[in-house]
Amino acid sequence: MYCFIKRLIDIIVSIIALIFVAPITLIILVIDSFGDNKGPVFYKQRRIGKNHKPFYIYKYRSMVVDAEKKLKENPRLYKKYVENSYKLPPDEDPRITKFGHFLRKSSLDELPQFLNILKGDMSLIGPRPIVEPELEVYGDRVDKFLSVTPGAMGYWQASGRSSIGYPERCELELYYVDHASLWFDCKILFKNIVSIFKADGAY
Repeated sequence: MYCFIKRLIDIIVSIIALIFVAPITLIILVIDSFGDNKGPVFYKQRRIGKNHKPFYIYKYRSMVVDAEKKLKENPRLYKKYVENSYKLPPDEDPRITKFGHFLRKSSLDELPQFLNILKGDMSLIGPRPIVEPELEVYGDRVDKFLSVTPGAMGYWQASGRSSIGYPERCELELYYVDHASLWFDCKILFKNIVSIFKADGAY
């Protein structure tokens, strides 16, 4: 019953949200045409979903074109990126544009993920989907981590987002897997909304 209700909520919320996302996309398209963020409006990245099934996550593009290539051209910075839980401080990340900083700080870059939710790749609430190299952090618990549908908002984000790295992030995500329920989802949703407005750990 929990899974059925959760999926029904995902469909209803994502349809309503995508109606509001459409005009935001047009606004971002106009801004991109005149700013330093020239290129496609959307960015997609391969992530690993439930039961190891890969999918492409959608975001508004906050980085320069060929961002990953640009990062790997700097071995020192790329090493720091990997060692820092696949994150870089905004002032050190050469990939993020000026407008991209605003999109990330406000979490607006995440809005296209309602399309992922509608498709069923993701849920509104669940562990954050990660790139394949990050799976190594979960070790022999990776199957447990991938036993649930990943989410746009999760317990890790509600607890501090990018300010919390591995291995603590791993423990938070697995805690959700063990305690998933509608009540816990509502609690996580509320905490995420508060975190977004406060911009806690957003970069």
